[in-house]
Amino acid sequence: MSINYSSVKLNKFIVHHVENKESIRPFILSSNETTVDDEQLRGIIIEYFFSSFKNDNYYHFIHNSNIEMNEIYSYTNEIFDNNSTFLENSINIAKYLSDCSIHPKIKNGKVFIAYFDNCIIDDIVTDAIGIFKIENLDYFLKTHESNKQYDINYEQGINIEKIDKGCLIFNLEKGNGNIVSIIDRTNKSIEAKYWTENFLHVEQRKDEYYNTQNVLSMCKNFIKEGLPEELDISKADQVDFLNKAVEYFKKNEDFDMSDFKKVVMGKPEVAQSFDQYKSEYEFARELAVLDRFSISEAAVKKQARALKSVIKLDKNFHIYVHGDRDMIEQGTDEEGRKYYKIYYNQES
Repeated sequence: MSINYSSVKLNKFIVHHVENKESIRPFILSSNETTVDDEQLRGIIIEYFFSSFKNDNYYHFIHNSNIEMNEIYSYTNEIFDNNSTFLENSINIAKYLSDCSIHPKIKNGKVFIAYFDNCIIDDIVTDAIGIFKIENLDYFLKTHESNKQYDINYEQGINIEKIDKGCLIFNLEKGNGNIVSIIDRTNKSIEAKYWTENFLHVEQRKDEYYNTQNVLSMCKNFIKEGLPEELDISKADQVDFLNKAVEYFKKNEDFDMSDFKKVVMGKPEVAQSFDQYKSEYEFARELAVLDRFSISEAAVKKQARALKSVIKLDKNFHIYVHGDRDMIEQGTDEEGRKYYKIYYNQES
């Protein structure tokens, strides 16, 4: 799933200021929409908001009893249904964000809310609502020429290459809680995850990205904690397993669990242990790992970076294994010292 914003138009725009609930200062709610007549400024705003959404991990609104009771779902879809309610519902959104800003580490900040036309997501043209919170200001140097010399000063402002928190809500799949893309670069601690959990109240969409991510994460955890000691699987074989798993996902467009186990596991006893671990993994995380699904190339690329194919030897050496398992041997010499023997064709 990809976002194309080359033809996006800024339809409506407004700025509010919200405070942490513990703050004694009042938040400031704009009484009118912000007028943006300058075409270059419009382009900068669109680029600023859209260019930061670079991942393929999408979410949707949820609620324990009734999706209509999810505040942000309700406010944004009312705008989609009738954009003349933009001002009223932008105020509702800002007030609700303030209500969710309970934790003392949550910062005050400006909230930009925008309505966009002509967004393209997976070749579907739709509109979108963006909610962006700016918590940190940067310093910018300014020069001023006077009488053939320059003075220098500074101002505080918003760095257009940084968004602290943001979301794009697309007017698609309303019955399934819309399609939502999220940015949250600050306050990573559990107690401060109010943006996704309390304010937006979303969960990851169970699409090809989610399914691909699940299986590769499960493979990594299986190697770390699921392999029985009695199988006596060497570190080199464990690394080979991860390499084969990633290679399978890179070479195939669709995932099939039975085929995956034949290609990657090799030994029947390893496949049996993997099945057992899969059941435990699903139960512990309250999720279902599908046996068949379309593979997400973006998820493979991201997960592959986290699957380190490395053998660490004491504090002296790291051996990175990227391919042929037959090119590395493990053994013990006559004095009981462990060793690896590595074969190669070319040195570089």
